[in-house]
Amino acid sequence: ELAGAASHTSGRARKGNSLREAIERETDRPMAKLGWLASLAAAVVVVVTLRSPLAAAQLRPGYYASICPNLETIVRNSVRQSMAQSQISAGATLRLFFHDCAVRGCDASIMIVNSNGDDEWRSPDDQSLKPQGFQTVLDAKAAVDKDPQCRYKVSCADILALAARESVVQSGGPNYQVELGRYDGKVSTKSSVVLPHVDFNLDKLNAFFSGLGLSQTDMIALSGD
Repeated sequence: ELAGAASHTSGRARKGNSLREAIERETDRPMAKLGWLASLAAAVVVVVTLRSPLAAAQLRPGYYASICPNLETIVRNSVRQSMAQSQISAGATLRLFFHDCAVRGCDASIMIVNSNGDDEWRSPDDQSLKPQGFQTVLDAKAAVDKDPQCRYKVSCADILALAARESVVQSGGPNYQVELGRYDGKVSTKSSVVLPHVDFNLDKLNAFFSGLGLSQTDMIALSGD
């Protein structure tokens, strides 16, 4: 099991070749409509609060002000580069963020790579995730760690949250403040992933999203692609 910001990076890097191959095979499609991105961002922000009740008390703007003062600028620039390289990176990053938050809270456990193959990203329920989303976060993490003042001091969970926000803003959606201070998860298993299946009817979908404190409007936004 790989945990912590540095471990997330090194562990995911071992998947780098397969990620790059998948990205090369992926044919870019037009980006999702801005309205969908805006709705998705609003819904995911709700999930951040609802699924991280213990962490919510310590989250605050400016958490890294004295640790990594240029954090948001670094992530912003990195996401801009990712979006220039792929038209679907914004939507892919947002979907990745939701899948992370909806399982164990927003702890970046979706980024963990376990040597035994039992981890979230290899769950059947996560196979709809696009490699561009993972790559956007990997690149942002690498950019943050390239700054000596920030190196290994920013959680992967916070970088994922910031990358999701930047994906919305740079797509023309609304800007919103991201409170920081999340801890990276240490556990990631296939069995922990319980997400809506393609055979879910409306009642099952409503029940699932209602359990997260989300409305049917939120459900529609989060189910879009």
